[in-house]
Amino acid sequence: MRLLEGDIRIPSGCAISGIFRKDGSAEDGTRIINSIRLMHDRSNGLGGGFAGYGIYPEYSEWYALHIFYLDPHIRGEVERFLDEHFDLTNSGEIKTRKIPEIKDAPGIWRYFIFPRIQKLSNSELDEAAYTAECVFAINRRFKGKAAVFSSGKKMGVFKANAFPEDVGRFYMLEEYEGYAWTAHGRYPTNTPGWWGGAHPFALLDYAVVHNGEISSYDANRRNVEMFGYECTLRTDTEVITYIFDYLTRKLKLSIEEASHVVAAPFWSTIETLPPEEREYFTYLRNRFPSLLINGPFSIILGFTGGMLVLGDRLKLRSMVVAEKGDIFYAASEESAIRLIEPDLEYTRAPEAGEAVVVRLTGGKQ
Repeated sequence: MRLLEGDIRIPSGCAISGIFRKDGSAEDGTRIINSIRLMHDRSNGLGGGFAGYGIYPEYSEWYALHIFYLDPHIRGEVERFLDEHFDLTNSGEIKTRKIPEIKDAPGIWRYFIFPRIQKLSNSELDEAAYTAECVFAINRRFKGKAAVFSSGKKMGVFKANAFPEDVGRFYMLEEYEGYAWTAHGRYPTNTPGWWGGAHPFALLDYAVVHNGEISSYDANRRNVEMFGYECTLRTDTEVITYIFDYLTRKLKLSIEEASHVVAAPFWSTIETLPPEEREYFTYLRNRFPSLLINGPFSIILGFTGGMLVLGDRLKLRSMVVAEKGDIFYAASEESAIRLIEPDLEYTRAPEAGEAVVVRLTGGKQ
């Protein structure tokens, strides 16, 4: 029998979820796995992943590089590059468990590094910029053979070409504890499903999970590539991470200001604003026209000490936020929050283009 529209569920592509403990207390990865598992039908097994913040307290001053070795013979060459540019305090394969749902895993290694002082001095870069340049150098030089997919301090990304709940079990996330978690289940439409193309996409301490499609990708990509970024991981979401890094780390905009660039109001809306707001948004739209993101999207951006939830200007992708005590939640579906916290104090769906930002209280990092 021929199926008609409405006879089967067609999800709106991808699922995202986040947990943020504003008091800085820690929880393991169990609840974030359960939250994203509930939205299983939104993904198709071609990508899932998580980011955890505060998970490496014993290495708080070291950058944690997570690297896929798609070609097992290349590891020695990558490690020689790391040894040339960084001091190393610890390294090894990331612990995983064998599960039938995940096969043909690449080598997955972790390195706790810090820029060599002399190299850093000669580069005339600060430590974050130096580390980011080295990440791009590895991904460019060893494209298709090795990929750095996480490079922040006190945080880490764990992803694979599988359903997200299987990814969580594979990486044994119940053994990690952090104050913030994000998760993604992927339903790729225009780009391939592969280990490096799974979400989150991360650079330094920024990690993005995204539901939707970036129709402005080419303009966004060309713009950030003028400032030293390079998109090598074959999916549109990667550019969102670089836009936020460029606006906040390089140009020193706040997260809120950067969100006003990415999801700027329509000109017709700006014309109706009070004079001060009209001047502000007019400046941002004229100053950063190629960093405006078009297309349906909802994102969760994790960063050290905070989390941003943001949707597109037409609210074409679903997003719900909620709180209970000091814990903030966000997800594509309210049910994915209520599963892990049934007794919520409030829930709401953010307005189109509205930035919801939460941060640690009491100056904790």
